[in-house]
Amino acid sequence: MYKVTFAFEDGNVVETFANTGDNLLEIAREANVAIDAPCSGNASCGKCRVQLKSGELDSKKTLHISEEEYQEGWRLACVSTVCADVTGLVTDIASAYKSRMKVADLSSKGEIAIFENVKSDIELAGIELTNSLDVVDVKMSPPSLDDTMPDNERLMRALRKYLNISRVRIPYSVLRKLPNVLRDNDFAVKCVVRTTPDDMFVYDIFGKDEDVLIGGLAIDIGTTTVSALIINMENGEILAKASAGNGQIRYGADVINRIIEQQKPGGTNRLQRAVIDDTINPMIQEMCKKAGISRNSIYRMCVAANSTMNHLFAGINADPLRMEPYIPAFFKTNSLFASDVGIAINPDAHIIVAPNIGSYVGGDITAGTLVSMIWNKPEFSLFIDLGTNGELVFGNSDFMMSCACSAGPAFEGGDISCGMRATDGAIEACTIDKETMEPTYKIVGEPGTKPIGLCGSGIIDIISELYMCGIIDPKGKFIREGKRIRHDQYRMGSYVIAFEEEAGSVKDVEITEVDIDNFIRAKGAIFSAIRTMLGSLDFDVSMIDHVYVAGGIGSGINMENAVNIGMFPDVPLDKFHYIGNSSLSGAYVMLLSTKAEKKTYELASNMTYMELSTVPTYMDEFVGSCFIPHTDTGLFPNVKQR
Repeated sequence: MYKVTFAFEDGNVVETFANTGDNLLEIAREANVAIDAPCSGNASCGKCRVQLKSGELDSKKTLHISEEEYQEGWRLACVSTVCADVTGLVTDIASAYKSRMKVADLSSKGEIAIFENVKSDIELAGIELTNSLDVVDVKMSPPSLDDTMPDNERLMRALRKYLNISRVRIPYSVLRKLPNVLRDNDFAVKCVVRTTPDDMFVYDIFGKDEDVLIGGLAIDIGTTTVSALIINMENGEILAKASAGNGQIRYGADVINRIIEQQKPGGTNRLQRAVIDDTINPMIQEMCKKAGISRNSIYRMCVAANSTMNHLFAGINADPLRMEPYIPAFFKTNSLFASDVGIAINPDAHIIVAPNIGSYVGGDITAGTLVSMIWNKPEFSLFIDLGTNGELVFGNSDFMMSCACSAGPAFEGGDISCGMRATDGAIEACTIDKETMEPTYKIVGEPGTKPIGLCGSGIIDIISELYMCGIIDPKGKFIREGKRIRHDQYRMGSYVIAFEEEAGSVKDVEITEVDIDNFIRAKGAIFSAIRTMLGSLDFDVSMIDHVYVAGGIGSGINMENAVNIGMFPDVPLDKFHYIGNSSLSGAYVMLLSTKAEKKTYELASNMTYMELSTVPTYMDEFVGSCFIPHTDTGLFPNVKQR
């Protein structure tokens, strides 16, 4: 066996052992070393770069690494196998997805206002923000030789009498505490209970003088990021917040690669543990520490996630989702509890799952639709959730239709040579001087951080600026010359945003014609889905009164630039509204309000799901959208004027 050492820029190392021929990326995964691999090891993205510092690797050359870089020791982990003792450097950028993922700041006034506005909107719609959890004070007569009723029956009798309930259930976790708590408090206690018209479940028991908090956990499990809140279930107060990269990313950036990984031996357990043990449970621990509460005081949880993430989270085979006729194991389920899947909260906590609508429109969209409030308005609204995939809902108080389009990983920086997720060093906004073609950009991170690559919002800005400045044509080909425009030996053009000497990487930060073409396809998927869905109703974009944009990337998007490149419809910019992480805010409201939970089930059951792959006109729409802004420029009159 050979010794394999993964070294990091902060000086830490991880050592493991491997056999001859073992794949370096697989070794890293088994050793829990985070190496970004959006393509899940297919050698198509070029993101799993490591630098050989000592020893040997059997590694073939790829188009993603130049001859100069190869000589400097750069290798792709997915095409490298062990043939001797080896030490490889895992750069910060390769592992940043796990430790430095940037999502919306839930502590900011703007984000807190989003949650407050959501509560206000829901209440104005006539939905009460109340739930079935409560703390009740119970006083019992102590046992005696004349009253030998056991403790559990004594408590059940008192609760039935107190709340006029016919059935009371006491789980094992409470039964274990019962003798001591009753006697230490002279049979005067507090119980955390869930009450329905004919049933009561006792979650916990405390002494009569103890302060008791009823905690709840709302969580958005995205393909790329996971965001969560711990709240006070009695008043909706946000007690703690956290976000992190989804630990499943190392098995691929998209759901298809993860479903394929799940089918391998042990894959179901690996993917479930990656999102629960590596991501969610550490977030819970950190949030509980900051809030000063016990994890056992979290008695209910609500999950909003896409259909695939729901299956992987629950440890259920997701393979039928990707195979025609695309049938999931469930759209809606009430059968999950914390102890079933290993969530580190009260073991008897019920997990509410926001209902899925279709194989590629999941609970994150139903939760988002709830808080978008388009179901409560007579005017026509379009709800767009931008992430690894693009999901759309169109309608009003009379009807709603939904669909999903495979935009690919471009919005997360995948398929882009210098693309990256929104971590430190990512260019997230950019303008270009029309005369000099010089860029001015904004970088994620502390002041002085050097640019390393481009994240989704930055790519949108740069392509829009290149087109509006007349540097590229509608096909994305370069038509101007200058010091920042170069052509390789194959005549492929590129625009240099930051030269190597001003960048924080070992090469120039640039965007190529291939990159632009890949992104045009991604934005084309969004716009063609909008057109196809509207066309099925004999509508056009002029009938859209509001456009609600959600998702992590949505917070950084310049809406005008998104219209300029033909990703969003050319409607007045004041019709666009950013509503934050609607999946999380929807889960928050479903957690807090039993009636909001029921309303979400109602929305899901009444929403029409369109499978774009079955619509004959979709491909024609997609082809027409693969230009900037579109082959039919009449669809973008304001862009023409600008």
